[in-house]
Amino acid sequence: MKKNKRIYLDYAATTPLAPETLKEMLPYLKKDFGNSSSIHWFGQKAQEGLDKARERVSQFLNCSFSEVIFTGSATEANNLVIFGVVKDYQVKAHRKGKIKPHIITTKIEHHAVLEPCRELEKEGVEITYLPVDKEGLIKISDLEKAIKENTLLVSIMYANNEIGTIQPIAEIGKLIKKLNLRYKLRAPSYKIYFHTDAVQAVNYLDCDVKKLGVDLLTLSAHKIYGPKGVGALYIKSGTPITPLIYGGGHEGGLRSGTENVAGIVGLGAAIAQVSSFKFQVSRISKLRNKLIDGILKKISGTKLNGSREKRLANNVNISITGAEGESMVIALDQEGIAVSTGSACSSRSLEPSHVLLALGLSPKEAHGSLRLTLGRYTTEKEVDRVLEVLPKVVQMLRKISPFK
Repeated sequence: MKKNKRIYLDYAATTPLAPETLKEMLPYLKKDFGNSSSIHWFGQKAQEGLDKARERVSQFLNCSFSEVIFTGSATEANNLVIFGVVKDYQVKAHRKGKIKPHIITTKIEHHAVLEPCRELEKEGVEITYLPVDKEGLIKISDLEKAIKENTLLVSIMYANNEIGTIQPIAEIGKLIKKLNLRYKLRAPSYKIYFHTDAVQAVNYLDCDVKKLGVDLLTLSAHKIYGPKGVGALYIKSGTPITPLIYGGGHEGGLRSGTENVAGIVGLGAAIAQVSSFKFQVSRISKLRNKLIDGILKKISGTKLNGSREKRLANNVNISITGAEGESMVIALDQEGIAVSTGSACSSRSLEPSHVLLALGLSPKEAHGSLRLTLGRYTTEKEVDRVLEVLPKVVQMLRKISPFK
């Protein structure tokens, strides 16, 4: 009997490399292999690749060419923001030791934001972790109440990687702009900087940094059908930030180290294709809705996690009573269907999802969650196959599960 083709529904973890992107990368893996810092022909060819990629990213974000720097990952970019902005604040002589900086973030951020914040807490930096409602949304009023005279940075992700909830980033940007004008009357040098981790948002949402009102924005190549090991960071001109890596002064002195030219070219090629694939958002949304409605209808004891309306077009996160998440992932994998229980970065952890706990779910409910994320190559036939297989998997697991 012919085996079913494998189905990939873990696009939030990573995306396949698009053929168009690979085609643009190949010359820089072969003949155009030069070091972009070299002044000879080979170096100039590599530099041309970097310049084209930087121009493509800046056009996508609607920012200046010089406001884009490339990193080794979105995690590195987030670390550069959080440590770099705080370090700049701390080393300035007139501030050092006088006023400790304050950062505001949320309880449902990616670990690439939460862990740097926790490290800074150990050093005495004040951190406020905003709560979210049962849909995973922050309240603007909570943010406004949390801001103090020593608030230096607000970091709030655009769209959550586990539950797909979309935060009101543009509205937050307007609030921070208003508060900055108010505080500037009292302290001309004072400013709150606004960062958003837009890694999951780039494929589906408007990332015009002027419309969003952000000072810093993080993105990643491998989430947009580009290569792994490449990230980018928008840094608004004039934003004070100190590098984490020192060396030859690459990337405007903010990220030393010979650039991954082929990877950066791949990021540029991938982001240039995002707009041309925007027409797929509606198609993917319909498949997502079919999958959500089908699971809720076919399987009893199920609940959608996150907002139904303010949700990424490709995200499905469901809690299923009486079935353990990791067991469902393994059972589905044996049927040729790849899904996850949450963030790929912490999928080997036995701890329940911090995002689901922040929504008010119990540890037991969180452990029974399943994340299915669709993408550019997902078909209706694949969704139908999942709706056929998943109820059987859940029924089987419920018979043997201790989670009754």
